[in-house]
Amino acid sequence: MIGRFILNYPDAARRTGVLLALGLVALSLFAMGVSSAWLGRLVPPLAEWFAANDAIGRLLSAVSIALILAANWKLLRLLPRRQQIVGVWLELFVLLMLFFYSFDLSFAFIAKKIGFLITQGVVTTLYISAISIVIATIIALIGAIAKLSKNGVIYGLATFYTSLFRGLPLLMQIYIIYLGLPQVGYVIGAVPAGILALSLCYGAYMTEIFRAGIQSIPRGQSEGATALGLSPSQTMALVVLPQAMRVIIPPTGNQFIAMLKDSSLVSVVGVWEIMYLARTQGQTEFRHIEMLITASMIYWILSIGLEFLQSRIEERFGRFNVR
Repeated sequence: MIGRFILNYPDAARRTGVLLALGLVALSLFAMGVSSAWLGRLVPPLAEWFAANDAIGRLLSAVSIALILAANWKLLRLLPRRQQIVGVWLELFVLLMLFFYSFDLSFAFIAKKIGFLITQGVVTTLYISAISIVIATIIALIGAIAKLSKNGVIYGLATFYTSLFRGLPLLMQIYIIYLGLPQVGYVIGAVPAGILALSLCYGAYMTEIFRAGIQSIPRGQSEGATALGLSPSQTMALVVLPQAMRVIIPPTGNQFIAMLKDSSLVSVVGVWEIMYLARTQGQTEFRHIEMLITASMIYWILSIGLEFLQSRIEERFGRFNVR
């Protein structure tokens, strides 16, 4: 019946769908307990009436917000696609900043601490992440080739490694490496322990990504390379891997971004990265939320940089595969 209504009366069905969507948004906002205080500030003469009739005021507030969202959606749809994207980003960023502004933050405190947070914390986070990314990539490539091996011993080693380091929480791995290795006579520093834990953990995840990317290449490519006289290592390096990179790069980029954020866990062993400094600097004047929000924004900016780099690499390998 609904399908017949949509087919026979498309315009009416579209209007009904829009009304239902508006109703659901308004009801959701009402159920979340949206306040009518902003309506009282917009219309001061009705502020007391909204306060006296809380339920009606919240319902009017929910309906008003739903209508504003609908009007904003309609206006954005009139713009070209690129301007739509920019408009959505600007609007959401402004809303995020207003949300943070409502916390009554001390911007003077943030301005005083942000320089040290960047010069010390960001530099430490970046070099820990960069070294970990390089080592994890090497481990992943070796692990992927091992998992594709017909040698049972090599395959067993690779599967045990991936199972262990994907099965243990990263925080547990950091503690085991930093506190466990000294028990067997090898004392390791906090930074090397963090790098080793990140490399082994993300190397295990990326092993499966590399394996899947290599297996996505048709077998005929390897057979053709062998027929041309290329050795197995040359076939892998010159034929299989360049084609597999188009499949490997997107999920690997996501792993790099996750590693950048998970590098905050090395703060538990005293590494002076962003999260460690955000906690310690915030304690001096009990301004924890200011430092945590600042650290969050720094992580976000670094992630955006990695996303941009990932898109450029994807574009490059996409052109390579087209050729």
